[in-house]
Amino acid sequence: MTDPSVVDVPPQGALARLLRRKLALFGLAIIVLVVAGAVFAPWIAPFDPNDQMFDGLTLEGAPMPPDGKFLMGTDLLGRDLLSRLLYGAQTSLVIGVVANGLALVIGTLVGITAGFFRGWIGGVLMRFTDLMMAFPALLLAICLAAIFRPSLWIVAMVIALVNWVQTARVIYTETSSLATRDFIAAERTLGASTPRILFRHILPHLLPTIIVWGTLGISTTVLLEATLSFLGIGVQPPTPSWGNIIFENQTYFQAAPWLVFIPGAAIILLALAFNLVGDALRDVLDPTQRGRD
Repeated sequence: MTDPSVVDVPPQGALARLLRRKLALFGLAIIVLVVAGAVFAPWIAPFDPNDQMFDGLTLEGAPMPPDGKFLMGTDLLGRDLLSRLLYGAQTSLVIGVVANGLALVIGTLVGITAGFFRGWIGGVLMRFTDLMMAFPALLLAICLAAIFRPSLWIVAMVIALVNWVQTARVIYTETSSLATRDFIAAERTLGASTPRILFRHILPHLLPTIIVWGTLGISTTVLLEATLSFLGIGVQPPTPSWGNIIFENQTYFQAAPWLVFIPGAAIILLALAFNLVGDALRDVLDPTQRGRD
């Protein structure tokens, strides 16, 4: 038995509505461009990202400005900035997908368990969630990163441990509402098992919310990773990361502003792109918004 009040959105219909939104297309274009650059970085990067070239610095030892050889200039060690940005995109995307995916799984499990069983189980889980939400995410991430030795996977784990709480709260609210619906009561009356109710009836109704939060969460993850790397407790050099590129070159902010502005713009554009796509998905997958395009 399914909920008659819920009308499924055909995948092709949702995609068509999504593609009619210009801002969503703009966001998708940026995401595709960044993903392509990250995937094909070994083939399209002009130089090795860690290669310190003798002609990568001026006679005074300063970074080279953008020119025909170094399209985005070089950093303070004579490394090609474009190559480091392309490889840095790999770091940002891997951490964004892994950390956000892990946070989504944790948040969904906590939220759906608390919302469905309620009682003392739900109370304990939600009070723990509230406790985690009381700590500033950045401060908690800094504390965790200081405890563990920073690396790509440790940074992903740290970000996941501070980002799951918002998802848990949203999933809990929706699950609590769904658990009281008539079609769930009918399933219980017919003797349906708890796993069947959860996976056949509750979880499918939560998928649109999970998809939207999964998309929006990547932008938050990318920004948090860049912040941790900028503070020196994220991905450690020489592994390129957009955050640590800014961190390494901040002393040349006035003499070589491209070393800060270009990676900063990349971070902002990627975060904006995921936000635009996430907002569009929320409208497309929300049944109350159908027919308003």
